[in-house]
Amino acid sequence: MTTFTEITATAPWFFPILVTVLGACVGSFLNVVIYRLPAGRSVITPGSHCACGAPIAWYDNIPVLSWFIRRGRARCCGRTYSFRYAFVELLTAVLFLACWLLFPPAKALCGMLFLSLLIGATFIDLDHFIIPDVFTIGAGVIGVILSLLVPALHGQDSGVFFLDSLRAATASVQGLFIGSGLVLWIALIAEVILKKEAMGFGDVKFVGAIGAFCGWQGAVFAMFGGALVGTIWFLVAIIWQKLSGRASPVAPKSETPEGQPAPLGFGMHVPFGPMLAIAGALYFLFFHQWMAAYFAQIGELL
Repeated sequence: MTTFTEITATAPWFFPILVTVLGACVGSFLNVVIYRLPAGRSVITPGSHCACGAPIAWYDNIPVLSWFIRRGRARCCGRTYSFRYAFVELLTAVLFLACWLLFPPAKALCGMLFLSLLIGATFIDLDHFIIPDVFTIGAGVIGVILSLLVPALHGQDSGVFFLDSLRAATASVQGLFIGSGLVLWIALIAEVILKKEAMGFGDVKFVGAIGAFCGWQGAVFAMFGGALVGTIWFLVAIIWQKLSGRASPVAPKSETPEGQPAPLGFGMHVPFGPMLAIAGALYFLFFHQWMAAYFAQIGELL
């Protein structure tokens, strides 16, 4: 701890730069996970390679920078590759830095893991309309374990570790079950009213995972905040489509209730996981204190 304090005092820029670089590297790994996991391929081997099959040299695989240096073109065959690779790396780096600047180190590290899981789930859902269990059930289990080990994740800091750990774990389990239960009932009721599936079971588990890290308040915020984010995203994309005559470049994929690709529009299925992830990240980083005070006031009134 003395070393950490000394480094922070003499070089306050050191750890922010370190976690930013770490975030970019984790983002690079997330790109591999996003591409390979839905296909059932190993995320460890083989190493990074181009679509043409040629291995990518380390100097062409520097997070964020390589895309700009190579101008989005592979050295081996000249093929273009999406800016999304650099975007995921940059997004992860920025979110890691935000965690470090906003929270104590232990909670910041937990937050980095949580936000990494949200990023992975977001882009897989955007591409495939699925959220793998590692990002739902796995994330929920990890959230409960981390709550036991780092009670500050749920704001428990009385100084008595055993009690703090127990309270934090209880908050995590409550978030896991209340979050998933709330979404399940909403999905079932909506299905009865609409006469069709309104929400995938992956979304149900995903909100539970968010609750494991953020408590039941975070799960509730993710559900309703995600609906708001989705509504704004959907309307902006529809307006763009109407005015320009072409699909918005940031519009989510959409499909018919039968699972066929279709232009974005009312009645189409769109992935809800990214909206839940955005709301969950906003709660964890910025709105947790405000929402905790809000729910406390509601509790006093009741």
